[in-house]
Amino acid sequence: MRYLWRALGLLRRYWSLTAVAFASLLISTGVNLAIPGLTRTIIDSGIASGRLDVVITTAVGIVLVALAGAVFSFLQGILSARIAQSIAYDLRNRLYAKIHTLSFSYHDRAQTGQLLTRATSDVELVQMFVGTAFIQFLSALLMMGGSIVLLFVTNWQLALIMLVLVPLTFGIFGLFASRARPMFSQIQQRLADLNTVLQENLVGMRVVKAFAREPHEAKRYTRANQKLFDLNVIVGRMFAVAIPTIFLINNLSQMAVYWIGGQQVINADLSLGRVVAFGGYMMMAFFPMLMLGMIMAHISQASASSERVFEILDATSEITEKAGAVELPPVKGCVAFERVGFRYFASGEQVLDDIDFLAEPGQTIALLGATGSGKSTVTNLIPRFYDATEGRVTIDGHDVRDVTLDSLRRQIGIVLQETTLFSGTIRENIAFGWQGAPEEEIVAAARAAEAHDFVMAFAGGYDTQAEERGVTLSGGQKQRISIARALLLNPRILILDDATSSVDYETEYRIQQALEQLMEGRTSFVIAQRVATVLNADQILVLDRGKIVARGTHENLLETSAIYAEIYYSQLERDPEDTP
Repeated sequence: MRYLWRALGLLRRYWSLTAVAFASLLISTGVNLAIPGLTRTIIDSGIASGRLDVVITTAVGIVLVALAGAVFSFLQGILSARIAQSIAYDLRNRLYAKIHTLSFSYHDRAQTGQLLTRATSDVELVQMFVGTAFIQFLSALLMMGGSIVLLFVTNWQLALIMLVLVPLTFGIFGLFASRARPMFSQIQQRLADLNTVLQENLVGMRVVKAFAREPHEAKRYTRANQKLFDLNVIVGRMFAVAIPTIFLINNLSQMAVYWIGGQQVINADLSLGRVVAFGGYMMMAFFPMLMLGMIMAHISQASASSERVFEILDATSEITEKAGAVELPPVKGCVAFERVGFRYFASGEQVLDDIDFLAEPGQTIALLGATGSGKSTVTNLIPRFYDATEGRVTIDGHDVRDVTLDSLRRQIGIVLQETTLFSGTIRENIAFGWQGAPEEEIVAAARAAEAHDFVMAFAGGYDTQAEERGVTLSGGQKQRISIARALLLNPRILILDDATSSVDYETEYRIQQALEQLMEGRTSFVIAQRVATVLNADQILVLDRGKIVARGTHENLLETSAIYAEIYYSQLERDPEDTP
């Protein structure tokens, strides 16, 4: 219930709309409760007494009361829908903003399908509870409470039947809810698993087709879908047992009322109008009980979903700005690693160990090593995608943990190994980090990245749509747009994570020529698989299992480092084009 109360707390922002909706609910409930009493008047004071004027007058009153009830129910429905949609809108925005604040380590563990389910299906269930089910819950309570009071006012002997009906009905629904709640949580989890499989296949469609794995992936999706289906069927069976049982109890109660009440009417101890009014109030009490039972099932769903939603909103990012963090002034580009160690998790394996080096302003630092040696992790510590667990990283003497994230990252240009483009034009993708950048700056960045010529070859030029994930562009074209995006910011520190891995030798040569000019005066970190791309680096750091095992210039390392020499000569044999 803790999470449901937190969900209800979302209503505070819309307290005025909620108050009007609740007032409309009170009025419509009171109006509806008046109708059985008016029906009794028609029968006892009109029909039984032979007074047509009373019948007509009371019938008109029933019509007016019913119209008033319909108007206020309509108003309450409109306001409830507005509140529900507003809460869903707020929750989606909060989740989206929160997901962006969470560190890389969180996203390393989280599955995209899980996050999508929580931001869509779970939010929908919370929205339905707060904006609709909760109002219906209050409506049912008021209607049931008012009906029961009027039942005792009408005939307290007959009303004693409710002492059996109410506990029995709620006992059945309580048993159902207690068994259903964990199942609803499992349903949302299985829906998330299904979405994960779907998301993986949509992103990896080319891989699936390339390896002819469509039948295998179809079976994997079917298995996940079957698990969701089976659990939903179990819950459906529980509904199928509970609802008819409740109706059976109500019908037996109605039979008892008309049996006992009919005898009293025959014996002239009770008027016919009272029996009819009693039957009306009893139905008004029963249907809210039925509604409450359905709402209890929805509350179980909303409870599971609200827990999943608030689990994200309560998540803490490992990368946060410390109190009193200062703006990083324009930097010269002196980057120092001081005895840096790093683990992805507190109890995890040591990924970096005693990394210690100094990059002077304008120097090019190359990082070489086998896959998993820690090259990308080193560069990820500079913009604080992760925080060092030992030692510290400084820029111009400022510990990166002491400055604001925005001022730090805006002075670092990054080209990641995995290029990501967004739906939109090529111009918008290049200007992603500088909204409203002048056209000449965008073109200059594209020229420097060897992208201008192929962009202008498209019919739309810079207005060409890149489409989702840049699927209309080749790997090399996406890579060059990604480089242009980083260069547009004119950063003092440049990180190139194997930035030329997706281009051919000729294009790579042109990009390297451009990058050599662009890296002039900038502190550049270049992660490369091929030695030929970093021969002119000021420092080459060779990493192995998270440690720097060799450092120096190309010529120096050829003489002093067996590991570097082995990498170099093995690549020359494999790539004779690199020999010059």
